[in-house]
Amino acid sequence: MRSIGELARASGLTVSALRFYDSAGVLVPARVDPVTGYRWYTDAQVAPARLVAGLRRVGMPVPEIAAAVRAEPAAVHRLLDAHLRRLEDGLADARRELSRIRTLIGPEEPAMTTRLVLSRVDLARAVDAVRFAVGTDPDLPASTGVLLDVEPDGIRLVATDRYRLAVARAAATRADGPPARVLAPAGFVDEVRALLDTGAGTTPEAHLTVEGDAIAVSVAGRVVTGAALPYDFPDYHRLVRAAVGGPPVHRVPVDTAALAAALRGPDAPTVAREHDGVPIAVTVLGLDDRGALRLVGPDEPVGPDDLRVGVNGGYLLDALDAAGGPQLVLELDGPIAPLALRRPDDGDAFSILMPIRL
Repeated sequence: MRSIGELARASGLTVSALRFYDSAGVLVPARVDPVTGYRWYTDAQVAPARLVAGLRRVGMPVPEIAAAVRAEPAAVHRLLDAHLRRLEDGLADARRELSRIRTLIGPEEPAMTTRLVLSRVDLARAVDAVRFAVGTDPDLPASTGVLLDVEPDGIRLVATDRYRLAVARAAATRADGPPARVLAPAGFVDEVRALLDTGAGTTPEAHLTVEGDAIAVSVAGRVVTGAALPYDFPDYHRLVRAAVGGPPVHRVPVDTAALAAALRGPDAPTVAREHDGVPIAVTVLGLDDRGALRLVGPDEPVGPDDLRVGVNGGYLLDALDAAGGPQLVLELDGPIAPLALRRPDDGDAFSILMPIRL
């Protein structure tokens, strides 16, 4: 049994918060000493307490926290999605109110202009590396574009649809102006990608300009312009740290063509699972006796030390195609940890895929 102080240290909740969630019926102690009134908790209550702490940090209402603690994983995911939409709606309302307030204050300072000169080939490669991870869910508008994170010496492109995240970078040969962050619409990014191909054979350079919410890319005198999306992109630095914060347990070399062929093959093994009532075919990754990657069939026995990681096979194929190159490195940390796919020759380009619980 754990005392209330021990559970507080293990979960991230304060003692007063644990008392509150006891009185609210969310996290009731396994035992209360009838003489001293001391609360005691079991080891099995540590995970629910950590869940409560996380939901509390993102502002989920107490009744929904109570429901999440007692619900199945699929129902908890639905509660999270609904809360995220509520937060995004509140942020949109706040943006509108702040815009109204700005009109009361007076004119804004002139927007600063940032200009970069980039390799046309490098920028095209960066776009190809992240475009597959752009989301299409209208309820998550911040995921429907590509973040252009303009740095003093280059540009970092980031895209995520919550189930996968892709990052790539193109170095600048010349740069002028302050750092900038804009969320470029997917349609604008696609137009830019086509423009980069039209410059083949005529110029090695692409020019990027960011001024406020206005974005422009020019190649060989042709220009594509767009307006940034008015949404806050997730903090990808935090997402990356959370997903691949430490050294991976397994770094597995991957033959890109061979793995893609195996995933596309008519006899590619999968395991049947269900998500939100919809059946899905899950690709299961494992390691053979030599530590090489292999696809695991549904009827293969699983030893106590065998690694098994479930993943959306289509998403993995997208990541392989986007990464390019004959050899990649797949980083695996366990059955419920995100997977990272990296180019061995480019530390700035990688994608992260969320696993599917088996």
